[in-house]
Amino acid sequence: MKLATINVQGKEQVAVVLEGKYILLEQINDSWAEQWATEMFDLITSSQLESLAQRLATASPEQLERLTAIPAPEIVHAPLYRHPRKIWGIGMNYVADEAELNASDPDEEPVSFMKPDTTIIGPEDDIELPSQSEKVTAEGELAIIIGQTCRHVTEQDAPAYVAGLAATLDVTAADIHARHPRFLARAKSFDTFFGLGSQLITLDEVPDLLQLTVQTHHNDELVHYNRTYYMKFRPWYIVSFLSQVMTLLPGDIIMTGTPGAVVIREGDTVGCSILDEKGQPLLETVRNQVRLQA
Repeated sequence: MKLATINVQGKEQVAVVLEGKYILLEQINDSWAEQWATEMFDLITSSQLESLAQRLATASPEQLERLTAIPAPEIVHAPLYRHPRKIWGIGMNYVADEAELNASDPDEEPVSFMKPDTTIIGPEDDIELPSQSEKVTAEGELAIIIGQTCRHVTEQDAPAYVAGLAATLDVTAADIHARHPRFLARAKSFDTFFGLGSQLITLDEVPDLLQLTVQTHHNDELVHYNRTYYMKFRPWYIVSFLSQVMTLLPGDIIMTGTPGAVVIREGDTVGCSILDEKGQPLLETVRNQVRLQA
């Protein structure tokens, strides 16, 4: 199942994405006499994703034909939601090849950091370059969206607690971080420093999580990419590892690392794409423009 948050007449609400068409969940509720939450955060935190997926899977062709899609020119993408309880990030997580992967230190632990929700922007919003920084970088990342409360979960059990995946852009004031490692939290936390995609895809739509390709685009050129297979710390390990630190809650977001960062300047565009194992787009591309902070 693929869902998206779109802005319709100033209201950010859930649309179901069926064969590339966006159908408001509000319309589905009215047509099918259902009461699913129409805001993404509420839909996830109320544990309604499974019942929605089951209902969509069993809908008749006639029921689906009665639904009206939003015309493509009218679709305005918004972030999945704006106020998760936590945003985790994992750093330095990709290696170049099999040899480097096999040579990884078995005692190494993930580099991690957190970001506030005031960093969140959607695919239609601008990244603002702060006056305090002269070198800002951005990087595409695959994100895990937590769907169920979990604490001390095993790597094997982790998928059961995940709502799905999203595309994201992590932004950093790289020169501030370079001055001292302890400045990482500040360097990651400026307003607009987290581009959160509009789409959520559930795990049943992802046959092989380790065969996805994560891409970073700069001014519409592909500048970095890698497969999730080359993560030092795989997605379910990351969920398990972080659940040993603190309780993970529905709607929490975990970025899983990047193939590479790019320096961004005023007037640039930067984007993140996630491709499936066949090289086809899996999630709507996150694409943000860059401007100086007002």
